[in-house]
Amino acid sequence: MTTAFREHLRRGAAAMRIELTDAQADMFLAYYRRIVEANAQFNLTRVPDDPAEFIDRNLLDSLAPLCFDMLPEGCSLIDVGTGAGFPGIPLAIARPDVSVTLVDALDKRVKFLQGVTDALHLNAEAVHMRAEDAARTPNMRESFDVATARAVAPVNVLAELLLPFVRPGGAMLAFKGPGAQEELEDARFAIETLGGGCVRLEQAGIPGRDWRHSLVLVEKAASTPEKYPRRAGMPEKRPLRT
Repeated sequence: MTTAFREHLRRGAAAMRIELTDAQADMFLAYYRRIVEANAQFNLTRVPDDPAEFIDRNLLDSLAPLCFDMLPEGCSLIDVGTGAGFPGIPLAIARPDVSVTLVDALDKRVKFLQGVTDALHLNAEAVHMRAEDAARTPNMRESFDVATARAVAPVNVLAELLLPFVRPGGAMLAFKGPGAQEELEDARFAIETLGGGCVRLEQAGIPGRDWRHSLVLVEKAASTPEKYPRRAGMPEKRPLRT
């Protein structure tokens, strides 16, 4: 399995014009093994029976922003609601110049993530907080170049959870499915209200798969009003709309 895992990963990355070293491939394999081990103890994330599907669905998908030069050199990135570490840990492995902060509300996940970052010596740290609370912390609010999430939430909800972390001139990056354009239409008010500016939408396919994935990049044009994000749970319950 070890050789097949590395070969599938590097072949897929190469098809996406992403070059991975042998050392990085080994780190991805170690990460995968840690996820499998952790899943035997608690419900960390769904792990497909086929390692190739895990690679495509979680690792290569997490690396998709690198195909479009969405992460400036040496930037700081916060991954909100990271779960098992997607996309933050794959990005930290592939781009050691990027400083990654992993935020999750479940303590067990955060301990797992910190164990991974320590074992792999990643340029990353894990923080145990809800997104709404973390965005009000002075050392985190408007402190990052990029805020990202693979969370299953509409763009107008993600905008309220992500844009408060981004300094003006940075961007929020949302991983979405085939309905991204429709979500963006519904999110225009939220994006403008929260300080967002120009929007970029890219179709991000995975080699050999017919999955329709998208990347939504929203530039931060102005500071987010102090009243946002609203208290925990409110962005999901009452998304910002006109």
